[in-house]
Amino acid sequence: MSFLIGENMTGGYGAADILHDCTLAVDLGQIAVIVGPNGAGKSTAMKAVFGMLNLRGGQVRLDGQNITTLSPQDRVAKGMGFVPQTNNIFTSLTVEENLEMGAFIRRDDFSSTMEQVYELFPILREKRRQPAGELSGGQRQQVAVGRALMTKPKVLMLDEPTAGVSPIVMDELFDRIIEVARTGISILMVEQNARQALEIADKGYVLVQGRNRFTDTGQALLADPEVRRSFLGG
Repeated sequence: MSFLIGENMTGGYGAADILHDCTLAVDLGQIAVIVGPNGAGKSTAMKAVFGMLNLRGGQVRLDGQNITTLSPQDRVAKGMGFVPQTNNIFTSLTVEENLEMGAFIRRDDFSSTMEQVYELFPILREKRRQPAGELSGGQRQQVAVGRALMTKPKVLMLDEPTAGVSPIVMDELFDRIIEVARTGISILMVEQNARQALEIADKGYVLVQGRNRFTDTGQALLADPEVRRSFLGG
C-alpha cells in the first residue's frame, strides 16, 4: 500500500469536474512526479490531495488512514507539507522568520530542524537576517521548501518548484529534493520541466484533461515513444 494515495479522485470548482477518476500515489522516501500539458489538472490534483478541493468521488489516504474529509490544516498536523507555486513566502519577514513561521504547529524545540534546513540550503544560513523578498527566485523557493520542512512532514508536496528559475538553479533544486527524499520523506510534485523531473522520479504520472494517461516509473516514461513524442518534445 502506498504511503499517500489520492485514489479515483473526481472533482473541480463549482459544477464542472476537472479531475476524472484521477489516481496519484507515493511511497515513503520516493519521488513521484506529475507532468502533462497546460490545463491538464496537475495543480488541481495536488490541491485535491491536500484538501483544498472538495471531491465528488474517490478518497485520499495517508499511512492507511482515510483523510478525505480533513482540512488542509489537519493534514499538516498528520504530516503533510505543501509548497504552492506562488505566494509561498512572507516577503517582508527575514529568512529565519519565515522558517520560524513554518514551525507554527510545533510545540517542541525546533532548532535542530532549522539547522537541518540550513545544512540542506547553506545560502539560507548566509542570508538568514535578510528579508525574503530581497532574494532571487531560486533562493525564495529554497525558503519555501525549508519553511515546509520545518513542520517535519512525512510527505512534501511541491507545485512547480522550478518555475521561473534558471537551468542551473533548477538542477540544484532537484539535487536538494533528492536529498530530502533520501531522509525518508515522500515527495509528490507537479513540474513543468517534465524530462528533467522524470529523470529523478521513482514514479511518474502523465495527466491529460484530468485523467491518468500514463503511469509508470520515471525511466519507463522517458523511454516510452508515445510519451516522448507527445509530452517531451520527441
